[in-house]
Amino acid sequence: MSPANSVTPGGTPSHIVDYTAARLSRAIHAREVSCTEVLDAYLAQVDRLNPVVNALVAMVDRNALRTQASERDAQLARGESLGPLHGFPQAPKDIMPAAGMVTTRGSPIFAGQVSATDAVVFERMRAGGALFIGRSNSPEFGLGGHTYNPVYGTTRNAHNPAVSAGGSSGGAAVAVALHMLPVADGSDMMGSLRTPAAFNNVYGLRTSFGLVPHGPTEEVFFQQFSVAGPMARNIPDLALLLSVQAGFDARLPLTRRHEDVALLGQPLERDWRGARIGWLDDLGGHLPTEPGVLATCEQALEHFRTVGCTVESVAPAFNLEQLWNAWIDLRSFSVAGANAALYRNPATHALLKPEAVWEIERGMRLTALQVYDAARVRSAWYQVLRGLFEQFDFLVLPAAQVFPFDAGLNWPHEVGGRTMDTYHRWMETVVPATMAGLPALAAPAGFGPGGLPAGLQIIGPAQSDAAVLQIGHAYDQASGYARQRSPLLG
Repeated sequence: MSPANSVTPGGTPSHIVDYTAARLSRAIHAREVSCTEVLDAYLAQVDRLNPVVNALVAMVDRNALRTQASERDAQLARGESLGPLHGFPQAPKDIMPAAGMVTTRGSPIFAGQVSATDAVVFERMRAGGALFIGRSNSPEFGLGGHTYNPVYGTTRNAHNPAVSAGGSSGGAAVAVALHMLPVADGSDMMGSLRTPAAFNNVYGLRTSFGLVPHGPTEEVFFQQFSVAGPMARNIPDLALLLSVQAGFDARLPLTRRHEDVALLGQPLERDWRGARIGWLDDLGGHLPTEPGVLATCEQALEHFRTVGCTVESVAPAFNLEQLWNAWIDLRSFSVAGANAALYRNPATHALLKPEAVWEIERGMRLTALQVYDAARVRSAWYQVLRGLFEQFDFLVLPAAQVFPFDAGLNWPHEVGGRTMDTYHRWMETVVPATMAGLPALAAPAGFGPGGLPAGLQIIGPAQSDAAVLQIGHAYDQASGYARQRSPLLG
């Protein structure tokens, strides 16, 4: 084992948690560190910092975990490896089922419910060698961009525990930012990977639909908004987790075959001279933003120029209010379909938060023609962006319209002097990529005037996830924003 910078009270090298995920995987496979040492180092970090931020919940019995870690070490001793995540502590997001673990979905309706099976993405991570040490916290049903729920409470920001961690993958983002996990899974319907990544100064990739299996669920054809994806502190680590998550699964017929995702294995380095970036700004004044957000993002655009890109402002020619209305119709249609039974049952209805009731009631009122009209608007929006990609290689938007806000709030009710008319209107900046079904990487954009993180979305053409990772890597190398550590890390 390599010399330690410091040692935890249990005698474990504490610098292990500062390894990148890629380096950690190499060290484990070279047997420079044991899986047991890795587990103990991360559990010590959880003990030190999780009480401050409440990112990880439903922790697994430690004796059972150490038995699993010892088994991973024995496998390596026999020359056997399960994959890149061999011996990695992970904490699957508490939205989809994880076999043998509590899955509450942040709702008291499901408090204490133990799942019998894994979601496909968790099945793959487990088969790839991960040790599931607990769950990452999420808001109720994943609704809302702020991670709090009546089961586990509020998750707090990695850089300032007084403010929001974002959501719905808030626990995952905080755990990655504070080195309590080397990488983490998340999911994204309306910015659930992107908002917390922006709020915690890490990377989160909203993958193209079908790249990573998201389910199985009771409906596998219409649901095309929620996707699973990775979170990490840099792009090679993001790609490492994605390599385990991605690929076809017959239970989800719209997922993509292995040959369609093989490009993910290509080098991240690439010459970006002459590449064209379209800066969407606040969508021509349509998006209200907190003062300082746009200026912070615009300063970050300089790093694209540093690597050889040109950056030009552009405003899409589209009725953006029509796009928003189509979005909330399609979202409510999906949420109501999945949760109407809970609404109709008086016992479970009483336990639903108001935002869930609002979504379900909207969805139940929609007619078939309204849903079809919303799908037509969505299709027209995709064609507008497809046209922009004939002019630009990537489009860039703020990843959040606000800086992290008071963790005691349920959501921002006013942004930039405008009253928010729904519980999620303050997150409208994430809708363009979701509605077009495009890959979008949330990337750190530095820190605003108040010292809180901001983020950018790097949006690529359809199914260009590999290229989005490559431009994200160049941006990361040029900016260095993600290397700014939280004060909590010391």
